[in-house]
Amino acid sequence: MQITDKNILLQRVNKKWAKTCVCKLKNNATQAVPGVGSANAKILFLGEAPGKKEDACGNPFVGKSGKFLTELLNSIQIRREDVYITNIVKYRPPDNRDPHSTEINDCLPWLLEQINIIKPQAIVFLGRKALNCFFPKEQLSKIHGQLITRKIKDCSTENFFALYHPAASFYNGKIQKIIFSDFKKLSKIIKAIV
Repeated sequence: MQITDKNILLQRVNKKWAKTCVCKLKNNATQAVPGVGSANAKILFLGEAPGKKEDACGNPFVGKSGKFLTELLNSIQIRREDVYITNIVKYRPPDNRDPHSTEINDCLPWLLEQINIIKPQAIVFLGRKALNCFFPKEQLSKIHGQLITRKIKDCSTENFFALYHPAASFYNGKIQKIIFSDFKKLSKIIKAIV
């Protein structure tokens, strides 16, 4: 498959799901926030749901958390445009609340189709909700900074890496140090698997 074909396919899938997704969050959202980045990304970063700024512009991780994510990527010499960044839920929950399980389940087929087009070498979970979508029994505090290699039904990727959500660092300075440390580990893992 050529690079342009993959980009076109991803655009078509996002357009299709923006029309057909049954997630009820769609009713109050400004627009869908499918994701941004390279359709040929080796790494896919997965957050929870769009916030207010993301809902307004249609791209994920554009606010304060997005700036910090870009800083983290730069710290390991990865350009933001070379990865793919998305969320489990493609519509903003009211008042930035956590998405409900039905909302996650309604958006999951969209996410899996994105993953299976991009075929990243690794998926990096940004926060507990993203981790628990794929690994419901795992605790972020116990497995952050570790590579998980596991086959997941309907998912082309087998390598997963868990990080604290960038926003967590704004409330806890210790978390920021952990995130930077985990990103250094991620850099080594990327070199080993990509």
